[in-house]
Amino acid sequence: MQVRKIGLAALGLLAVISAGTTGAVADNPQALKARAAAATISWAENNGRLRQVMAAFPKGGDLHNHLRGAVYAESWLKWAAEDGLCVDMKKPAIKFKAAATCAASGWITADEAQNNADDRRRLINAMSVRSYAPENGWSGHDQFFETFNRINVDPKRLGDELAMVANRAGHQNVLYLELMETIVFPELFPLLSDVKLSGNLDQDYKTLMDGKFGKAMPDLVASVRSQISAAMKRKDELLKCGTKDAKPGCDVKIRFLHQVIREFNPAMVFGQFILGWEVMKEDPMVVGANLVAPEDGYIALRDYTLHMRMIDYLYRHLGPRNIALHAGELVPGMVRPDELRFHIRQAIEIGHAKRIGHGVDIAYEDNSDQLLDEMAKKHIMVEINLTSNDVILGVKGKNHPLILYRDKDVPYALSTDDEGVSRIDLTHEYMRYYTTYHIPYFEMRHASRNSLTYSFLPGASLWTNGACEKDVEGALKAGADCKAFLRTSEKARLQWKLEERFRTFEDEERIPKRKKTSFN
Repeated sequence: MQVRKIGLAALGLLAVISAGTTGAVADNPQALKARAAAATISWAENNGRLRQVMAAFPKGGDLHNHLRGAVYAESWLKWAAEDGLCVDMKKPAIKFKAAATCAASGWITADEAQNNADDRRRLINAMSVRSYAPENGWSGHDQFFETFNRINVDPKRLGDELAMVANRAGHQNVLYLELMETIVFPELFPLLSDVKLSGNLDQDYKTLMDGKFGKAMPDLVASVRSQISAAMKRKDELLKCGTKDAKPGCDVKIRFLHQVIREFNPAMVFGQFILGWEVMKEDPMVVGANLVAPEDGYIALRDYTLHMRMIDYLYRHLGPRNIALHAGELVPGMVRPDELRFHIRQAIEIGHAKRIGHGVDIAYEDNSDQLLDEMAKKHIMVEINLTSNDVILGVKGKNHPLILYRDKDVPYALSTDDEGVSRIDLTHEYMRYYTTYHIPYFEMRHASRNSLTYSFLPGASLWTNGACEKDVEGALKAGADCKAFLRTSEKARLQWKLEERFRTFEDEERIPKRKKTSFN
């Protein structure tokens, strides 16, 4: 991937230049406006206005966002009530009927649970980290991941999920969502659960493709494509896209990452990857793949290197695909020290990861400085999830490796991880980022740009084209040469749209004039 690399030293220089009104800034009206917008953000932090200003701040995209984790618990419960699902209040969790009725199943209806204040409160807390407090034998990690075992939803709600998440993003000036989702999964169990693999990937690939799984591949791919198409249509209907009443979510571009769940036997994991490879080839809506589930799980640890080898095998034999991997979502005490030494490196050097999700244990990797230099040189971006890392791993503030990644010029962007479970949104993460690390405006803008530069949208980056770069820096409309380039790249077109929104933001955001009051 070709990108324009701006080191943090250069960004710091830009911030220093912007503090005055001489030189390049004085000659560039848009740079002066950017300086004024930066001053407005600083003022807003000290005057109770940071949420409003940061919501308006243009955010390119959210590249690390699990769709199932992005929906708030209240919505799961509402849909369950509307669709006639049940609730097991002993767990508590949403359930499909196990008998003719919820009562016959030993449970209550979701509608009854929703209308009982105590049940509703317990369910919301159980399906999120709301009200969570650490206790002996139950950590933030345990609470976070257990939420997914408490959620059930009718598959027809996929479009409802997309509409809700897209509209939330639209209200925050987010342009793009790359959503992780496992579209086809239960169908794989009868095809793969009893298959034994040898560890020889040539032989194992043949075993899978010569068996029931391989024969079902065309139907599995068609099912994924059909479900995505139907969900996107439903999303557009709910948001009234294409009408005069279109909601903000209509302007948010959505693509998917094929989500492989790793806590299963090797045949299930390899089969999920193979399916993903075919789906990525056939459906432009699916732009990459990722590997999910707790990285400290028994199988996740036991088979970590095997999973990387599976990706490498498919990459070499079926052709390159876009890969982003959860790696280094670990801390000392959670696993043995040896498990902290190689996950990020193997994700990059064996698993072909173009982006690393979390990357929290980078300092514990063998020869970590060399690895950081490699990430900077190869432009391996890190998806930073501040609230998630705090809740699950207890890592925050000066102990978060964001400081290290910044120091080593490793590209990064902010993301939410599971905003519904964490009860946050992307604006919240930008606020946390700004207030915790005192990020200068130019670097914050650069991080927002990174979220599109390192997206898996097709086409060359805007920053590889000199004509477009000059037009951006001069706050000009796209000239003929830039327009010609934009026609060739979906990614660059969205990046240009982000620059237009930055220009609007910097033109309009100013410290408001205050009326004199009795407090003066």
